[in-house]
Order: sequence, then structure tokens, then C-alpha cells
Amino acid sequence: MNKNQKPMVVFDMYGPYMIVGAPKVVNSKGKAIDMGLVTAFCRCGKSENKPYCDGTHSKVGFSGEKDPDRREDTVVEFKGKDITILDNRGVCSADGACVRESPEVFQKDKKPAWIFPDNGPVRKTIKTIEKCPSGALSYKIGTQRIQDLQRKPAIKIAKDGPLEFVGWIELIDDQGSKPESSEHYTLCRCGASKNKPFCDNSHKKVDFKDSKN
Repeated sequence: MNKNQKPMVVFDMYGPYMIVGAPKVVNSKGKAIDMGLVTAFCRCGKSENKPYCDGTHSKVGFSGEKDPDRREDTVVEFKGKDITILDNRGVCSADGACVRESPEVFQKDKKPAWIFPDNGPVRKTIKTIEKCPSGALSYKIGTQRIQDLQRKPAIKIAKDGPLEFVGWIELIDDQGSKPESSEHYTLCRCGASKNKPFCDNSHKKVDFKDSKN
């Protein structure tokens, strides 16, 4: 295989994530993960050798089928005077960067509206949105939607959470899945997401643990 192969993640409904092209991969502790030109990562949540696949998915009958009861995968706009914030709850991984960095704008306890674009400085709001790993958040200045950053291909293994992809790593599966942002997105590795392959925060509900990473 060409060592200059463009990084991609390839998988079918029943198998592991096949990481092709060896992008940089680090765990939540900042430790680099050994990668080959093609490396299989667990997505059923049951491997004893996380993040790598050990074949357990076939033993437990894993399926990557989407649950009809999943959160609606749709984009909602919150219009402000100088910035419009767009949000897709269906792909949110609940990283929490938004409420940590800009709690005046992102008020998780408020319902049904929880985003208040005029409550904070636009520059700070943009920097906060850029920290969203799942692509759930984006913004508009005028009519132009801005979703993507220019980063080198890399994958981070979130602590007891999803795989966080950045840098235009192409996603190819047999369901035609499309991330909200092609530049960055999060993939489920606990096996419990209702919106597979994307993370939907189910790792917290099922108390998924990966003490090594």
C-alpha cells in the first residue's frame, strides 16, 4: 500500500473501524498509539485490547444499525444580531466544551432554547464553537456557514468516550453515513450509540470505561 495513502476510516455495519493511512493517533493521556498502514479499532465497546479490535464484535453480535428512536439528526439555527449559531443534537458527543468555555451563550439547563448568541462576544463564541469535536456546532456570519478548520489529519481517543477525528479524514461505510462536518466528527466506540457510527453521548449513559486510554 502507498505510504502516502490519504487517511480514511472504512467499515461495514458489523465490523470494526479500519483506519487507513496511519494518521497521528493519541489517547486522552497524550500517549501516541501505534498504527500500521491499516489498523482495526474497536467499535462494539467490548474489546479487551482497546482501542484495537480483538474480534469480540463477532462474538457479541454487534450491529451498527441506526436506532429508529435516535435523536433527530437535524440542524437548528439560533439567530443573533451578529452571529447565528447552528446546532445538530443528533451528532453531539456531549464533550461539554461549549458550556465550559461560554456558559453565558450555551446554557444547557434552559429548554427548549438553550443557545443565546447575543449573550457573549462573537470572537469568544467562535473560538468556543471551534472546540466542538463532533461538528454539532457551527456558525454563520451573514449568510455564510462556517464549519471547518484547516488541521492535519489526527485522531484523539476521548477519555471513556468516542474517537475524535480532525483533518478531513474520509469516512466510508456501507450505510452512506455523512458527518455534519467532513473536517471533524466523533465516532462511537462504546457500541451503544443510537446514531451509529456517530457518537450521541451514550457512552455516559452506559458508563463506558477504558482505563488504559
